[in-house]
Amino acid sequence: MSDFILITDSTADMPDSFYAQHQIPVLSLTYTMRGRTYTQTDSLPMKEFYDQLRQGEMPVTSQVNPEAALTGFRKAAQQNKDILCLCFSSALSGTYNSCRIAAEMLKEEGFARKIIVIDSLCASTGMGLLLHKVCEMKQKGASLEETADWIEAHKLNVCHIFTVDDLNHLYRGGRVSKTTAIVGTMINIKPILHVDKAGTLQVIGKVHGRTKSLKTLVDLMEEKMGSWKDKNDIFMICQGDVQSEAQQVAQMVKERFGISQSLISYTGPVIGSHTGAGVIGLFFMGDER
Repeated sequence: MSDFILITDSTADMPDSFYAQHQIPVLSLTYTMRGRTYTQTDSLPMKEFYDQLRQGEMPVTSQVNPEAALTGFRKAAQQNKDILCLCFSSALSGTYNSCRIAAEMLKEEGFARKIIVIDSLCASTGMGLLLHKVCEMKQKGASLEETADWIEAHKLNVCHIFTVDDLNHLYRGGRVSKTTAIVGTMINIKPILHVDKAGTLQVIGKVHGRTKSLKTLVDLMEEKMGSWKDKNDIFMICQGDVQSEAQQVAQMVKERFGISQSLISYTGPVIGSHTGAGVIGLFFMGDER
């Protein structure tokens, strides 16, 4: 087993069992709703969270600050191992910068081992897929430097394709105009989004109806996989309290591409606060985003 600790933040949207199995400390972004602030370990049940979004609640989210990151790093440093921290896209959050600052503070306190902080340029279970790959490398004995180099070389091969069911959340987040949200809702337009090479969330298409939007996710997967088509041994899906539709997408992927291994997880509260209920994201390795 390679002798370093892998740390991430709560926007990777992986099941708690994954973090426990791989002994990954999680730095928590927070969300505030109805005057109460929640963390990764003190959060509303996911169904209750999404029910409140459907009722019109608009949570406010906050990044990991340097002090919180330093606290997490100090705890990890007690094991006297090197540290690799994989962070939410810097284009979507200040968490990476906070962790970079905290790493410098830890060194100033006398931490003598190596600490590498990486901007994943990924979001949600896209970062989860990257973590999965890193854990496989770590289990095979890859060094800290080998693992970090692989992440930098391949993080832009992690493709993220999303669709949402509620344009109003995208409007409130500044992703679409008010006119687009109103008109699109009236005529049942569903946007298709992705995380681009800069790590930002962009609208890349619009289709009529939910069924078409789900099929479009799989169509785009075929288009983007390229040379990775025969190398994808797992794909991941995040979902905003629409499990049955997520399973439909998973079945389409399995039937079309023969990829048997998959993971379906909830879109966590921090990401879900900006996408609304009904979001579905599909994540896989491809030639380019």
